[in-house]
Amino acid sequence: MWHAAFAFSLGALVLLKDLAPLEAPAAIPVSVWAHVLVLAGMCALLLLRLRMPVLAMVAGWPLVALDLLMGLTLPVVMVAGEHLYAAVLYGSRRASRVIAGAVGALIVSIIVIAIVHGWDMRSTTDLLLKACALPLVPVWWGMNMRQQRESAEAERARADDLARIAALDRDAAVHAERASMARDLHDVIAGHLSAIAIQSEALLTLPDGHPRTRTVLRSVRENSVDALAEMRAMIGLLRADDDVSERTAPARLRELDRLIRSARASGLDVRVDAEHPPQLPAAVDLSAFRIVQEALTNAVKHAPGSRAEVNVRHGEGTLVVEVIDDGAGAVLNPSGTGLITMSERAQAVGGVLVAGPCARGWRVRAELPVEDE
Repeated sequence: MWHAAFAFSLGALVLLKDLAPLEAPAAIPVSVWAHVLVLAGMCALLLLRLRMPVLAMVAGWPLVALDLLMGLTLPVVMVAGEHLYAAVLYGSRRASRVIAGAVGALIVSIIVIAIVHGWDMRSTTDLLLKACALPLVPVWWGMNMRQQRESAEAERARADDLARIAALDRDAAVHAERASMARDLHDVIAGHLSAIAIQSEALLTLPDGHPRTRTVLRSVRENSVDALAEMRAMIGLLRADDDVSERTAPARLRELDRLIRSARASGLDVRVDAEHPPQLPAAVDLSAFRIVQEALTNAVKHAPGSRAEVNVRHGEGTLVVEVIDDGAGAVLNPSGTGLITMSERAQAVGGVLVAGPCARGWRVRAELPVEDE
């Protein structure tokens, strides 16, 4: 609104004071007020420059033609240029190209006419300046502004896409971290607590003064201390602001004896045939340890009192970990959390895990790749 009002006020002042006459010949002599009315119509159409710029420009050209018949005036020329600028900038891409093409065709037509009629360079240049300055300058400026605006919108869209991608990456990282924490809680804390619960129940069935009492109590204490240490390490990592190393050393296969003692204290008869490679990648070593831990925990829970065999072999770039128990009740849910976490740990280091019934009962077998030095 203010834009149209300002253009009309300034243009009317120029017309009434005759400050900038164009000295164009008038086919229809009229008073200055007729030019003011034409200017008012052109300025009224400026109200549509944002919503319907092409329609406003087309509706304004008859008024420009009328002003030309009455003697073209500078204010009308300036407002007509504003309509061209708005149509190129705010109109559709197709309309902008059509307008630019029309202006280019006008310039080419004038040059062709000048060549055909044999006009000299001065006359041709004078005609180009007078006839093409009006459409060329606003169209060129509008195209330039439109290009900058579209570039800014493209950059903004690209920034939005990058922000969405970053948000998806953050969500994926959070999901992966939660899955890792869930595996650790299940394999470490739940494993220790399950052993404590089973050993405590076995302890209650022993008569007073039984020779196994102290062995079971010692295993309960070891599992309790280990669970607390693991929990403190996890809490410390979660609270740490900086990237710090683990507060406790990660479990390795060299600590396999601790798992065997705990399983035996829970009533499981365990035999071990294990080769301890001198050097293993930390991730593979930890995954192998956790797989054995979970397999023994499942054997204690689902096949109490059975016999189990733990085999660890290394050769030809592969670490093979196998836990077999011969309990009659060793039937696990294939979709259980324990099997899922063991499979995830094997897959995380590029290995495979197979678990299921066998001739002797239940078998868990993991093959983990190890790069030979």
